[in-house]
Amino acid sequence: MLVLFETAAGYAIFKVLNESKLQQVDSLYKEFETPEKANKIVKLKHFEKFQDTTEALAAATALVEGKISKSLKKILKKVVAKEAHEELAISDAKLGGVIKDKLDLNCVYSPAVAELMRCIRSQMESLISGLPPREMSAMSLGLAHSLSRYKLKFSPDKVDTMIVQAISLLDDLDKELNNYIMRCREWYGWHFPELGKVVTDNLAYCKTVLKVGDRTNVSSTDLSEILPEEIEAEVKLAAEISMGTEVSEQDIDNIRHLCDQVIEISEYRAQLYDYLKNRMMAIAPNLTVMVGELVGARLISHAGSLLNLAKHPASTVQILGAEKALFRALKTRKDTPKYGLIYHASLVGQTTAKNKGKISRMLAAKAALAIRYDALGEDTNAEMGAENRAKLEARLRHLEDKGIRRISGTGKAMARADKYQHKSEVRIYDPSGDSTIPSTSKKRKIEEVEEETPEPVTPVVKAKKIRKEPETEETETAAEAAEPPKKKKKKKDKSAAELEEPKEEEEEVAVSETTGKKKKKKKDKSVRELQEPKEEPKEEEEEEVAVGETSEKKKKKKKKVKEEEDE
Repeated sequence: MLVLFETAAGYAIFKVLNESKLQQVDSLYKEFETPEKANKIVKLKHFEKFQDTTEALAAATALVEGKISKSLKKILKKVVAKEAHEELAISDAKLGGVIKDKLDLNCVYSPAVAELMRCIRSQMESLISGLPPREMSAMSLGLAHSLSRYKLKFSPDKVDTMIVQAISLLDDLDKELNNYIMRCREWYGWHFPELGKVVTDNLAYCKTVLKVGDRTNVSSTDLSEILPEEIEAEVKLAAEISMGTEVSEQDIDNIRHLCDQVIEISEYRAQLYDYLKNRMMAIAPNLTVMVGELVGARLISHAGSLLNLAKHPASTVQILGAEKALFRALKTRKDTPKYGLIYHASLVGQTTAKNKGKISRMLAAKAALAIRYDALGEDTNAEMGAENRAKLEARLRHLEDKGIRRISGTGKAMARADKYQHKSEVRIYDPSGDSTIPSTSKKRKIEEVEEETPEPVTPVVKAKKIRKEPETEETETAAEAAEPPKKKKKKKDKSAAELEEPKEEEEEVAVSETTGKKKKKKKDKSVRELQEPKEEPKEEEEEEVAVGETSEKKKKKKKKVKEEEDE
């Protein structure tokens, strides 16, 4: 039986001299208590040493994954294939299956073989000659570090801790710079308040204060390197008529020291930003292409690391940084936020307000893919991020141009055909239901119709007569011929109306009752007359005369009715 034994220094193949000892598994360790006893059980047949740590790592990773490395395949063909009748004892059953498939060798794995491997390892230094213990320990340590780094997919270029610290420091520097600059403006503003209004740039302001000092030196100082010509002229003019107070040289020196600090911090901030940009392109190039350096760094900092960020789904990446608003919305049962830190990305910033939610959702989905590719992928290029960004930009253009497409000729014609008329949803109160008296309701309706017409208002009675003129003229003869039946109907209506109404309204009631037969026609005609223009004033005068005659006849009829009732 042959034994395949793997070490950090290389592969060793032993030949078992006494196989009967393997049957006593529990007492096998007693046979390996001393090197002399061990040499009686096993004997080294071949040892293949690794050239360097890289080859050792390749062999170790192949064994971990259950594959045959090139060096192992070469040894097995060279040594074991000659003795094909011998069984090969191995420490991994999965590896044995692969060897049997590819090299057609009989492999053995059992508890006795595992115990034998343990015993060989205990006497490895004496069994394998030409391998010093110091070299063996160094090889083991180097292989252990390399293998653990491989398992963790660790690379010194992908240390995201530096990004977390850099973005935190950048935010702190911004806060400190803002405090220092505000203090400098307020402090120097007592001496030269006009300078703060003229020079708006903070860094240029500090450089100007550092170079000028006292405002009396402005006229003799060349500020062309710091400020443009127009602003420099304004500063010199303002210095001559400044209303600031006088300060001592010691005050000016302290203000200058503060300006020095501001300039140094600004320069360091620019240097730190460049460093952060380079680190982001090295660690997460696809994420940087999608959302930018600062937003990507803040996402990584918020999650803790790039690997933690890769474990988040796209929906979490979208609202990362808006946890406070999210929990408040869930508590109050309102709409949840649509975006968090991703809102500051350039793609979301350049969209209109109504499309920001859609774009942030799509950007979060693509950014989640980019993060996983950067964290777990072996390639370090930014091709995937560039492709996804191009797709998002095309989608953004489609959304922005959705409502501004060109209309064809037929479409324009259709658009002109139907005019839009707004229908008011405001309901108007109808006062006709307030009273049961028919005459009053008719009067109110007629008055409302007249108020809607923009033409000059005429008396109520005349308006009624004008509308009913054609009927009154045509039905004069019919009314005279059929007086008795009309009187019977009028008696019932008038008896109720005269008791309730005053005498002043009697004339108006009589006019309205003459057209009592055709109540339905009144409504239709009132609508038609609103749409049709009124007749000329000459015709109205003639119609008024005719209506006046009819009203006199009706007065006579009234008198007759009263006399009959008195009798």
